[in-house]
Amino acid sequence: MGAAHAAGLDDAGVAWALTDMLVSRAEAVFRPVFDETHGNDGYVSFELDPLLEDPDAAMSHEDRKQKYIDLARKWSAEHPNRMIKVPATPAGIAALEQLAADGIAINVTLTFSPRQYVAARDAIWRGAARRDAEHPLKSVYSIFVSRIDTYTADHAQGLSPEAQGQVGILNAKKIWLQNRTFWADKATQHAQEIVFASTGTKTPDVPPWKYAEAFAGADIETNPPATNEKIQGSDLVFHSHIEEFPAQAVIDEIEGSIDWDKMEADLLAEGIRKFVKPQKELQALIAERRARRGAAANA
Repeated sequence: MGAAHAAGLDDAGVAWALTDMLVSRAEAVFRPVFDETHGNDGYVSFELDPLLEDPDAAMSHEDRKQKYIDLARKWSAEHPNRMIKVPATPAGIAALEQLAADGIAINVTLTFSPRQYVAARDAIWRGAARRDAEHPLKSVYSIFVSRIDTYTADHAQGLSPEAQGQVGILNAKKIWLQNRTFWADKATQHAQEIVFASTGTKTPDVPPWKYAEAFAGADIETNPPATNEKIQGSDLVFHSHIEEFPAQAVIDEIEGSIDWDKMEADLLAEGIRKFVKPQKELQALIAERRARRGAAANA
C-alpha cells in the first residue's frame, strides 16, 4: 500500500487496507482451486474487526450485530473466494442468518462448544433458505481443540489419566458428527465443513501430531507450521480415526466432570482477548510508524 493511499486513512483504516491487500494476494493464489472446484474450495478467510468484541467498547448487542453485517458486506464484495470469519459470540451468531442470506461464504470461529455450533449452524441454515440460487451456500465451523485440553488441565484436574487430554478431541469429534449428520440430507451444492483449529500441542511430553492424527482424513485442519514440519519429518502414516470415540466410561467421566457452560464462557472470553490484543498492537504500531515518518519529514 502506497504512502499516498495511507495518508487519507486513520490508523485503523491503514490496518484494514493492509489486511485487504494481503488477503487479496492470497485469494489470487488460491483462485485456480476455487475455479476448479466450482466454489467448494480455494477460500481465504478474512477476519472481521475483533475490536467489535472488545469488552471496553461501549457498543450494544444490536450495534455489534449490525456492524458485523455491514463489515461482512463491505469486505466480501467482489471477492468470490473470500470467506468472512465471524466469531461465535452472541452478536456474531445473531448476524449469521443475514450473512448467509446475502450469499456470503462464512467461517464461524472461536467455537468451543456444541451449543455455539448448533446456534451458528441453524442461523446459517435459516439464512440459506433466503439466499439467491446463484450463490451456493458455503460455511465452515472452526472448532478450537487444544485450548480445551489446556483449560481442563488447569480446571478439571480430577480427570483420570485416560480422560485428561481427550476432552478437546471428544468435543470436536462430537461436533463433527453433528455437522455431518445435519447436512447429510440438505443437498447443498458445496460441503459445509468443520475446521479443526488450535491443533498444536502445548507440552513436550505430548506428540506434536496428536490432534492431526485424531482428525486425519476429515474435513479441514489448520495446523501450526511447526506441527506440519514435524509430521513431514517423521515416517508416520496416519489413517482416519475420526469416527472412533473413547471408551464409554471415559465419555461418561468427561461429560459428568466438565462444566461446559463455564468452559465455553471462559474460553470465549480468552479467545476474544487474544483477537483484540494483536489488533490493538497493530494499530499502535501503525501510529508509531506514522509519527516517526512525520517527525523525519519535519526534521
